[in-house]
Amino acid sequence: MSANNTPYNLLVILGPTASGKTTFATHLAKTLDGEIISADSRQVYKGMDLGTGKDLEDYTIDGVSIPYHLIDIVDAGYKYNVFEYQADFFKAFEKVQQNNHFPIMCGGTGMYIESVLNKYKLINVPNNDALRIQLKGKTIEELTEILQSFKSLHNQTDLEAVARAIRAIEIETYYQDHPEIELDLPEVNPLIIGVNIDRNARRKKITDRLKKRLDEGMLDEVRQLIDNGIDPQDLIYYGLEYKYLTLHIIGELTFQEMFDKLNVAIHQFAKRQMTWYRGMERKGAIIHWVDAFEPINQRTDRVLKLLGKTL
Repeated sequence: MSANNTPYNLLVILGPTASGKTTFATHLAKTLDGEIISADSRQVYKGMDLGTGKDLEDYTIDGVSIPYHLIDIVDAGYKYNVFEYQADFFKAFEKVQQNNHFPIMCGGTGMYIESVLNKYKLINVPNNDALRIQLKGKTIEELTEILQSFKSLHNQTDLEAVARAIRAIEIETYYQDHPEIELDLPEVNPLIIGVNIDRNARRKKITDRLKKRLDEGMLDEVRQLIDNGIDPQDLIYYGLEYKYLTLHIIGELTFQEMFDKLNVAIHQFAKRQMTWYRGMERKGAIIHWVDAFEPINQRTDRVLKLLGKTL
């Protein structure tokens, strides 16, 4: 049953990488006369296609093109963030509703999903030069300790980079000093569907998909981005495929080292995604899990019943 007994106005399809989320979501969109709103932190970038798994061919079902949003919206090299995503999501959400279509959020970036479902209090926090001077020279361990001292983190970053850790502290400090900030965001009443895939099957799919994308020219895609003027350090910032392929291209890893390290990193990423979703459930989110290998028509029927819709 939906919250307050009101109809669902958003369908969320989440799951780990290689679980087949997009194919499932687009089939649901065709059935529900819906539009997809991506919740993927890297598919926003233009020219980053194979490495982010856009699979845009999945958005055509039986000759019908499924409209999508928040894919290819900023240039590679830019550092898009969760604040911008939340604002862009709600613009797309209202647009889909104005089109009299059903909004379907699809993606695996847990923070982006929760920024919408939990209406995180996100604002464009200005730079704090005095704080940056104070933090300059501190190690990543020291910065992490400072960040963990805040009672409630709005920006749970992976803290791989000193710059990201300093920015996270800057944001938390601002929120602490401005408790009065309120945001007026549209109401969402989501039905959340998780696509679950057996761990061994997921591992095989991830490795097979990595080989396939390399065969399809993923290295050339990264070389093209660098040739177009994107700083290799900006590509490394994006992590996973772009980090390891760039390290190979600039000569820091052999091809085999790149493949092995990247393959392990993607497996670890998928595990972290599942940990994030379990965390959402512990905090009260109701996720209805479906099996990735169950026929799509059967999964679709289950979702329609949960939505209270019939064909």
